[in-house]
Amino acid sequence: MVALYRIITDMKQKKETCSNFGRKIRNYRISLGISQEELADRAQVHRTYIGGIERGERNPTLTTIYKIADALKIPPMDFF
Repeated sequence: MVALYRIITDMKQKKETCSNFGRKIRNYRISLGISQEELADRAQVHRTYIGGIERGERNPTLTTIYKIADALKIPPMDFF
């Protein structure tokens, strides 16, 4: 039972972390006045992937984080 509780807690924490990260990307994207599609083109990822990241449904790799940061013209550390 304790193990199940820990798994559920870890999943909630991961979802919250991904949601916070996605919210930061959305805020930067909107401040630049670009669409998810434009950001995806600039970052060379699929447009639906950007939407998934912004909704906290995706957990992007470090490589993808750097691509998105470059596309937004910000240092990757600004996400954190």
